[in-house]
Formats: sequence, C-alpha cells, structure tokens
Amino acid sequence: MYARRRRAYFVLMGGCIFLFVSAWSFVRLFSVEAAVALCVVAMVIPPVAAMIANRRGPEDRWWDDPSGDPKSDEWWDELDGKRRHEDRHDD
Repeated sequence: MYARRRRAYFVLMGGCIFLFVSAWSFVRLFSVEAAVALCVVAMVIPPVAAMIANRRGPEDRWWDDPSGDPKSDEWWDELDGKRRHEDRHDD
C-alpha cells in the first residue's frame, strides 16, 4: 500500500512540474491566460498529492494505536499523559 501511495504522489508531482514547465515554455506563446490557468491547476496539485501520500490505509498502524506490547503501551501512555482506567484512583 505504501508503494502505491508513493507512486501516486510522484505521478501527481510530476504532472505538476509538467504543467508548470509547459505553461511557461510553449502555452504562453498561444495564450497567457491559458498559461496562468495551467499554473493555478499546478498550484493545487501539491497539497492534494500530500494528502494522498499521507492517507491512512486500512492496514497501516498509526501512532495512537496500541502496539500489543503492554510495557511499551504503558510507557507511551505515560509520555502522552494518558492513564489507563485501572491506574486511575478517585481520591
């Protein structure tokens, strides 16, 4: 899944560079308005590419998911300021 997201990111960024370079290489010779429109489209692509590259896949493990190792999970909970229900004391 990671390879697919990475490939999609590079395809989108390659398209962005292609649009930008072609806009000011030869499209501007025919129409400056079209070249500006291509640059506006190219400007929108990088944030979309970043969202696609950082999208969570169904099999991805994220930072807030428990790892399954009780000692490690306890340590991370302590660092995050979280306390487990069995550790709470109502004084």
